[in-house]
Amino acid sequence: MNDLKTFQESNNLKFNDQSLLLRALTHASYLNEHPRDGLEDNERLEFLGDAVLDFISGELLYHRFPEAPEGYLTRLRAALVRTETLAEFAKQCEIGETLRLGHGEAENGGRNRNGNLCAAFEAVTGALYLDQGVEAVREFVSPFFESILEEIVRDELDKDPKSKLQEWTQANLGLTPSYQTVDSQGPDHQKIFTVAVSIGDKVYAQGMGASKQIAAQQAAEQALEMLSESGA
Repeated sequence: MNDLKTFQESNNLKFNDQSLLLRALTHASYLNEHPRDGLEDNERLEFLGDAVLDFISGELLYHRFPEAPEGYLTRLRAALVRTETLAEFAKQCEIGETLRLGHGEAENGGRNRNGNLCAAFEAVTGALYLDQGVEAVREFVSPFFESILEEIVRDELDKDPKSKLQEWTQANLGLTPSYQTVDSQGPDHQKIFTVAVSIGDKVYAQGMGASKQIAAQQAAEQALEMLSESGA
């Protein structure tokens, strides 16, 4: 594991309050196993960092695309701050190697789990904002946003799979996909839903997720892959 000094040197950061950074890199599972450690976990800093990232990405897009309508800017911002994107930024920072996790969480792949990495990146952002203000955060995160923005625009990554599938089916088949929840398993606080997507009378794919929306998006993504492989 990396220590805080190595993490800061690798990412050109220097916190005035090291406890803020330590908290940002402390997962709840760590405190569950070390209740006497005396620190909070990173969830409150994650909340703050999420808001700061929304602001900075929105400001960047506002100036970069002066003629773009609000809806397009909103989709681009969502693509910049989605879980998978921020998790990739976290990997570039080697946050997973520095994150303090409980033994069980670490053993189960927690250092590579997108949810943990995204949350930690947001928490580090929130900690940096409290420590040095918005300009320091802007300097830290803007290169990450810049590195992915061209790809998002070029490959239309701002469009979610459901939107892409609907555009394709309406343009090529004159049909609108429909989604149906076909199964749900697990306790109420931890349900896994299965959603099927149909185009006309044919079921094309199924997806699973912790919410019906996530499962529907996964089903749409699977359907798009099937259509692509079939040369449609």
